[in-house]
Amino acid sequence: MKDLPNYFEALTEFDQAREPSIPAERLESVREASQKLHNDLMQQPNLQYLQSTALVRAPYPTKFAFYNAKVLPTPLVHIVNRVFLVQTQTAEGIKTLLLSPTHVEASRATPYFARLEKSFGSFSKIMNKLLVPEYSTVEEVVAKAGLKPEDIDFISYDHLHTQDIRRWLGDANNPGYFPNAKLLVMKEEWDACKGLTPQQADWYVKGGIGQVPEARIIQLNHSTKIGEGFALVRTPGHTIGNHSFVMKTEKGVFVTSENGVGADCYAPEQSNIPGLKAYAERTGMEVVLNGNTLESALEQYISMVSEKTIAGPSFINPKFPNMANSSEFTAYWLFPGYKPNFNVGDLLLGNLIQPKAADLEEQAA
Repeated sequence: MKDLPNYFEALTEFDQAREPSIPAERLESVREASQKLHNDLMQQPNLQYLQSTALVRAPYPTKFAFYNAKVLPTPLVHIVNRVFLVQTQTAEGIKTLLLSPTHVEASRATPYFARLEKSFGSFSKIMNKLLVPEYSTVEEVVAKAGLKPEDIDFISYDHLHTQDIRRWLGDANNPGYFPNAKLLVMKEEWDACKGLTPQQADWYVKGGIGQVPEARIIQLNHSTKIGEGFALVRTPGHTIGNHSFVMKTEKGVFVTSENGVGADCYAPEQSNIPGLKAYAERTGMEVVLNGNTLESALEQYISMVSEKTIAGPSFINPKFPNMANSSEFTAYWLFPGYKPNFNVGDLLLGNLIQPKAADLEEQAA
């Protein structure tokens, strides 16, 4: 990890935990490292601020959301995509991050969603209002928080499915909406986006990373802790370069990624979703994968166990882990029969620091 800010701390124990070649040993090794990180974080300061806000709903195939679990009755569920606004205290002051800042309009070019929209034919406008209601935009979230585009230091996604980062970071034709922000991404994910197979390409926006200046990209080789109460942990599986956001708050440790689509998938033995609990009992599976690409199902399984171990039990419902997934499965009237036992929903924790105010306080001191 060269040329990184000095407040970036590599968590190499997660690389070591994945070294055992025997899968069961690798699972337990990763579980142990994850439990240690949870325990360590619980003894450390909280994030300065955490806010998550719903951007858009989208239909999603049940066969992907609950991979291999025979659940009924409808072929689609609804997921809510959220953006996370985070502030962490570092040795160089407050740093502000946007996690999963989806540019909704650009994401419509994702081949899977473009085909779905095309299938609506002349009813596409009506169906989009019903199936893909939009609640907010990234720009609105930042503005409502009292921040300016130049206040954002970093953006990051747990993976780059459906994302077009040119709006935020610029390319040959535009300077980008966030002039000071850099993308935090695992090297494996960045490399993969440069040469996708058909299996992968169906879920990536064509050209979504095209011509973004390399100076705006920070490629990470390891799990990384950034300031107080925040870390990016490598959790390969859903994509080869997947990572999870780990956020220590007054309400425990929240973890977000898209390896799974909700708390029910991380504790299927507790779920009332038809077929999900039976699947867990029948197979002994601790988690149920989000299976739209399955770049590495075994590693994804291990990663989901890691995520729920790092998170620990929810303060609200301790039967389920504190998972705040970036695309969270929720009940929706058009898809009756599916209702999660537990949703995290939008979050608002800590106190937002206005960067200008923080600078003035530092100068006065």
